[in-house]
Amino acid sequence: MPSRPRMTGSVHVIGAGLIGASIGMALQAQGVRVTLEDLSPTTAALARDLGAGSLPAPAAEAAGSVDIVVVATPPDVTSDVVVAAQRRFPAAIVTDVASVKGIIVDEVGVRGGDLARFVGGHPMAGRERSGAISARGDLFEGRAWVLTPTSETTSTALTAIRRLAESAGAAVVVLGADEHDEAVASVSHVPQIAASVVAARLEHLSDTSAALAGQGVRDVTRIAASDPGLWTQILVGNAPAVRRVLMEVIADLQDLQEALGAIARDGSHDLGAPGSRAVIAGRLAAGNAGHARIPGKHGSAPTAYGSVTVFVPDEPGQLGRLFNDVGAAGVNLEDLRLDHAQGQPFGLAEIFVVPGAVGHLTEALTERGWRLHG
Repeated sequence: MPSRPRMTGSVHVIGAGLIGASIGMALQAQGVRVTLEDLSPTTAALARDLGAGSLPAPAAEAAGSVDIVVVATPPDVTSDVVVAAQRRFPAAIVTDVASVKGIIVDEVGVRGGDLARFVGGHPMAGRERSGAISARGDLFEGRAWVLTPTSETTSTALTAIRRLAESAGAAVVVLGADEHDEAVASVSHVPQIAASVVAARLEHLSDTSAALAGQGVRDVTRIAASDPGLWTQILVGNAPAVRRVLMEVIADLQDLQEALGAIARDGSHDLGAPGSRAVIAGRLAAGNAGHARIPGKHGSAPTAYGSVTVFVPDEPGQLGRLFNDVGAAGVNLEDLRLDHAQGQPFGLAEIFVVPGAVGHLTEALTERGWRLHG
């Protein structure tokens, strides 16, 4: 693995939940001195015990004892905590990790904060589970970490926070706060709403109907398990941008509803309702085009892979054996999708490889005794 830039100095993390504790773990692994603070003493102590940092004695809050403060609190209190941290540590550079940026920059300015030594930040990483117990030191490896400096931010402050993010393993992207909020409305916030709305349709299904759920609905609804309280704060904080994207989504859904309604009125299986099928196909094709914009492996252009689907017994070590056999065949695994067979003691592992390797991998796995699907 290539070496990464290493920051120097000390870091104080306020908010020892998933993101704050993960930052502490990542920096501690790089030899950075990290101290922790949380409104809940138990949460702070748990993060310490998990290796995210130490709990400072009150005397450690001397003016020169902290170089960088990371505010990892809920979005609705972030700006207050940023301003308070600047007053407690008048020589420190302060950053935050909230999922919205414009409103926080505005509120820090209104509350008398020093924008010269504040750098808004948003690591584009997380998990469906929250809290320090879910923290991981590799959470930010290869993930984007957006920094949103203002015109008042000093180059020294931006460089320091860039180095912090890179030391945690992230790839830094610099955007304006408003540009960030517009972007995450489309790539994060509205997808969260869509996942939750689709998952809500499953709540009142019969057990028999819910059991039909396959990988498609699992993929679409995976993030619907996220914390409703936290996401309410995020959506409220980015309300203008989220509303704009939602209005576009609603317009597309309205067009689809009207097209399907016309077909239903004319007879669902005849050739009536001219134009309706073009609307449906057009919206699906637009989805193809949008999906193609999602970056591929290592941030490169998307690549069309071939796939081999393997029946994997639901037994310890079987998935590891499959990976070993793929490696022994000299094939690089580009991506993987797992699905669980309903009522059967096996799962389906769809292995994505470069198209030219499909035939060779199929033969190699068959020779090694694997049963292939299709």
